[in-house]
Amino acid sequence: MKNKSLVSIQDYSKEEILRILDLAAEFEKNPHQRLLEGYVIASLFFEPSTRTRLSFESAVNRLGGRIIGFSEAGTSSVSKGESLKDTILTVANYSDLIVMRHPIEGSARYASEVSPVPIVNAGDGANQHPTQTLLDLYSIKSTQGKLEDLNIFLVGDLKYGRTVHSLMMAMTHFNPVFHFVAPEELKMPVEYKSYLDNLGIQYYEHTDFTDYIDNADIVYMTRVQRERFSDPMEYEKVKNVYILKNEMLKNTRENMRVLHPLPRVNEISEDVDNNPKAYYFTQALNGVYTRMAIITSILGIK
Repeated sequence: MKNKSLVSIQDYSKEEILRILDLAAEFEKNPHQRLLEGYVIASLFFEPSTRTRLSFESAVNRLGGRIIGFSEAGTSSVSKGESLKDTILTVANYSDLIVMRHPIEGSARYASEVSPVPIVNAGDGANQHPTQTLLDLYSIKSTQGKLEDLNIFLVGDLKYGRTVHSLMMAMTHFNPVFHFVAPEELKMPVEYKSYLDNLGIQYYEHTDFTDYIDNADIVYMTRVQRERFSDPMEYEKVKNVYILKNEMLKNTRENMRVLHPLPRVNEISEDVDNNPKAYYFTQALNGVYTRMAIITSILGIK
């Protein structure tokens, strides 16, 4: 894994995924280790972010490293017309590893091909978000005690949701049963369903989940992403299609947990927050430990 970019969750084997999760558990027990002293990590966020950017920064700071970069493209030379290639080649001179979020699908793969230092994809358009996937897997394993043979409900924006695309692909290592819950306009794309068909992974599609939620081990809610819609009227039509309320959890399994990559808009009612089955804020904390594991693995420190 040393010096190996993380662009897609498919870049990691099942064994490498499990190794990251074991390392994350070590960092959860002891998060303050000065392993990155002398290292500089670049954080290039061409799209807005709160949790991903700040959890990477928190991970680097807890490990004693330094972080440089920008939090929006408008504050960089991109606003002057600089190409992605030139930005990457320049910043690589100043850093040991680059964390990058970009609105264009495939941008992270391109960056990894031109960069002399490893690239970590922090989200490229509607394509992939592999570090979110690894923290999601860590959260699932922490709450369920395993990753194998689980009923996973993916709810909301399954068309543009890069987090669900990456999570679905990663979970195929562990024999899940998927339930895809989305309106017609936001259904899981056919290429991902074909991927499951080829692997013999079971999945079901629903437009409503109230009759099925009691069978869930994990309910993974997602935001309908306004920024992915070119037509505001299309967004208005689907933005409130699924709202998880506390009363809906009454008969669910004792060990069921509600996950969400955040930010939340209104797809989870605030009355769910105090339910012990709500795990999304702890899930966000798990991002720090998981990203500590990813960075130290890629740099060959752990």
